[in-house]
Amino acid sequence: MIGRLSGILSEKNPPQVLVDCNGVGYEVDVPMSTFYNLPATGERVTLLTHFVVREDAQILYGFGTASERATFRLLIKISGVGPRTALGVLSGMSADELARAVAEQEAGRLTKVPGIGKKTAERLLLELKGKLGADLAPSTAGHSDHHSDILQALLALGYSDKEAALSLKALPADVGVSEGIKLALKALAK
Repeated sequence: MIGRLSGILSEKNPPQVLVDCNGVGYEVDVPMSTFYNLPATGERVTLLTHFVVREDAQILYGFGTASERATFRLLIKISGVGPRTALGVLSGMSADELARAVAEQEAGRLTKVPGIGKKTAERLLLELKGKLGADLAPSTAGHSDHHSDILQALLALGYSDKEAALSLKALPADVGVSEGIKLALKALAK
C-alpha cells in the first residue's frame, strides 16, 4: 500500500513522527532505533513503511532501514506478536542484535525488552530460527563456546548487551570462562 514516505520531518514525539509530504502530514510510528537516527525537525527524511489496517485504526509504521522493516514484518507474522510488540522489540534492540540473539538462541536478551516475557521470548526464538540470524551462525561459531557463557554471565550481572559485546571483543579466542569473566570485568571497570 504505502511503501515509502519522503518529505519534511515536521514533528518528533517518540515513538511517533509527523512527515509532511507535499502538504499532507503522515503520522508514523517508528522504533526507537530509527527515531535516534532521524534528522532534525524541518529537514528531509525518507522512511520505509508498513501500513496496518484494523477495524478501529489505520496505522503507518516507519523504518530507517530495509532490514528493520523486514524484521518487523517477520515479527508480526508470529502468533501473539502484534505491531506494538514488534515495535517494542525493535526499540529495545537493533535488527542485528535480534538476529544475533536468534542465532545464539539467547532468550535472556529478549526478556530485557519491556513487554517480552520468558514464554514470548522462547516463542520468538523458535519461530525466527532459520528465518532470522541464520547467516550469523557461521561467524559466531568461530568464537569459542566460552564466549557465549561469558556473555551470559555479564548479562546476568546487569551489563547491557552492548557493554558485554564490547568487552568480549578484547578477549582472546581461547580464553576459559572464569578467566574471561575476570578479564571482561576489568575491561568494563575502566
